[in-house]
Amino acid sequence: MFTGIIEAVGKIKQVNISGDGARITIDTQSLDMSDVKLGDSIATNGICLTVVAFDQHSFTADVSNETLTRTGFAHYGVNQQVNLEKAMLPTTRFGGHIVSGHVDAVATVNSIKQNGNSIEYWLSMSEEIAPYIAEKGSITIDGVSLTVNSLTQDQFRLTIVPHTSEQTIMPSYQVGSKVNIEVDVMARYIERLLLKKSNTQQAPSGVTEALLIQSGFLKG
Repeated sequence: MFTGIIEAVGKIKQVNISGDGARITIDTQSLDMSDVKLGDSIATNGICLTVVAFDQHSFTADVSNETLTRTGFAHYGVNQQVNLEKAMLPTTRFGGHIVSGHVDAVATVNSIKQNGNSIEYWLSMSEEIAPYIAEKGSITIDGVSLTVNSLTQDQFRLTIVPHTSEQTIMPSYQVGSKVNIEVDVMARYIERLLLKKSNTQQAPSGVTEALLIQSGFLKG
């Protein structure tokens, strides 16, 4: 489990893709590796990876074909920067939101605009993922815990303050950049509970306002 608060920006040192998946080595830059052990989890651009080898300045992990298919990893290359976060401890300050490190979709950056000292990003939102994204709700972008500030039918807006830009890879985004999305895990569980209560097996779009009222989540 992670919090979405990035600890360091690393860089891909080596990547080998085969029919069986991929093995990557990450230069961890300023990430503290003193407490890392084999089998530990490190979120890399929001993807939970298991450490199979490491030293003081890097770690190696295997990436499955499933991960290559569902995330941006298939397009990553040597020297690409990545956001890094070690798995949270029971004593960790919970500064973001619950992040599992399981990517739900890949989105495209549609526009970038300066707004005062912040930067606004509009990202694409597919029909499948839209029901899980709410205005003022939490979302994870390349491992970063962020707040959705606005929504349209097929896009959502993020407003990024200077500190977040300085501590993550977001300044490298351009129009057309692909990013990993993980929706708030609570939305997944609420949907599952509602579908079970209604005794149906509908698609995500089957979670209607009427069903939310019936289940006590909204007032009629």
